[in-house]
Amino acid sequence: MTQNGDHHAPGGLKTRGTVIVVPGRGETRATYARFGSRLAHDAYRVRVVDLPAAGPAFLDALARRLSEAVAGIAAEYPDGLPRPLVLVGADLGAAGLAALLATAAPPAVWWPQAAVLAGLPGHGSRAGGRWEEELDVRTHCPTHRGVLTGDASVERGALAGPVPGDLLDTAYASTAGIPQLLLVGDADPLADRDAIARAARTLPRARLAVVRGAHHDVLNDLQHRSVAAEIVTFLEALRNELVSPVTVESSTW
Repeated sequence: MTQNGDHHAPGGLKTRGTVIVVPGRGETRATYARFGSRLAHDAYRVRVVDLPAAGPAFLDALARRLSEAVAGIAAEYPDGLPRPLVLVGADLGAAGLAALLATAAPPAVWWPQAAVLAGLPGHGSRAGGRWEEELDVRTHCPTHRGVLTGDASVERGALAGPVPGDLLDTAYASTAGIPQLLLVGDADPLADRDAIARAARTLPRARLAVVRGAHHDVLNDLQHRSVAAEIVTFLEALRNELVSPVTVESSTW
């Protein structure tokens, strides 16, 4: 595992939990270096895994990668895996996690205490065209556009193909009972906002956060600091039995 895929809590701090990130179409572990470093700075152990190839064995391969990541991180600590364990997915990674949560069971080695689903794609949504046009769909953050453009391993044109419809059907029909944070940009052309809202209402313990002005790569767009803060707030509330550590009693905004 390269340094781009592994991010550790600062030395001397107790690790507050484990976050495993599953990228989206065309992305690499390096795509989430900034995101992983930011969560790690808040004392979470973060590992970014590779997205399995799409196909009939996609979910089985994803489950194996999650299991391997959990086992690998657990071996680093005398007391085992730092919990809570939270799975974060983007685009196809988010759809894959949602589908796994809908079809697997808590005895699974990788079963988390919570999940974050970012940029769930809609049925049949795709982005074609030149690289600059794909970048416009993904993100308007100049730094992240540079990261994607400079990474030779990024698969350009990956958003041109649709996510399998049966996978999305399973993902959107999930009733998994763990806490879930759904993130979507209100400028995401690949998202089905109505379907995501329905999914959030169907899930027993879900929160939908809509990011103003964000595009498909909602974890890495111009609002990435605010999005990371939203996720850290979710993580900290999870550690406190979903009670937010901060209560706003008055505001003049």
